[in-house]
Amino acid sequence: MRLSSLVRRASSTSPLAGIALVILASWSLSTLDTSGKWIMAAGLPLAFVCWVRFTVHLALVAALIPASELRAALRPKRPYAQLLRGTVMVTATFTFFTALQHMPQAEATSINFLAPLIMLACAPWILREPPRLSRWVAALAGFAGILIIIRPGSGLDPVGVSFGLMTALLFSVQYVCTRLVAVDSPMTTLVWSGGVGTIALTLALPFIVPAAWPILSTFGPLEWLVMISTGFWGSLGHILQIQAYRLTPASLLAPFLYLQIVAASILGWLVWGDFPDALTWLGIAVVCGSGIVIGIIEWRRAPAADGAAASPTIPSTPR
Repeated sequence: MRLSSLVRRASSTSPLAGIALVILASWSLSTLDTSGKWIMAAGLPLAFVCWVRFTVHLALVAALIPASELRAALRPKRPYAQLLRGTVMVTATFTFFTALQHMPQAEATSINFLAPLIMLACAPWILREPPRLSRWVAALAGFAGILIIIRPGSGLDPVGVSFGLMTALLFSVQYVCTRLVAVDSPMTTLVWSGGVGTIALTLALPFIVPAAWPILSTFGPLEWLVMISTGFWGSLGHILQIQAYRLTPASLLAPFLYLQIVAASILGWLVWGDFPDALTWLGIAVVCGSGIVIGIIEWRRAPAADGAAASPTIPSTPR
């Protein structure tokens, strides 16, 4: 089915369908993370993994958009904002995959959920929104949860933690960029999300391939499948999220997005035997709770007409 047809079909509210789709999206994006971590553990360089992730993403999205609509998707109303968002997305993918190389998937994923809280806390200066104590309290609570997760004695690699926090900061910038490109259609943003990374990394291929080729030459069918699947799971996750938001108000979906941490924990346990301890789960609960509570507060504060609009607290993963 064409992507545009899929989007047009979501013309009425269907809460249960939207919730189901956002849960499937969280599993898809967590599978992307698992696939990337696994294929890098097999020796494939990070830069080549990112090139495959963005190239396959772009190819799949372009194939789903009718040729008659593709030209319009390539012409955003705010091209510089789309370019900035795409650049931040590529950088965040590098930093997050680096974090995954040094720490368990569940902990790395939970740190990402600090990003929307950072954006809300900085909104008065970045988005010229009124300063609100509730947002700063939520951000501080979320940061306290992160401190519990990365506490001394947690056994987490400081390098991984550093790149995880860097990723959260980059994701918060990307949320701001997402607000700026909201005037464009989701299909336009999907194309540009894959296009910027594909072009930048393709230009760098002469420097990337020499390090990747000796590893690629040893790959069997399983390794090739996992490598290519990174782009598939990434694009599928974004498409499912778009459909979910068109079926269900964002305020209703917000709590279910945090189930991505559950997906990451299960996949990390199944593939590597990693599972968060009790204190780490406490930190994760604090981060999730602060995000859910501020999401409810923001939704109640917003005008009724904006009830179905995307909330700035929605931590839809930009990877």
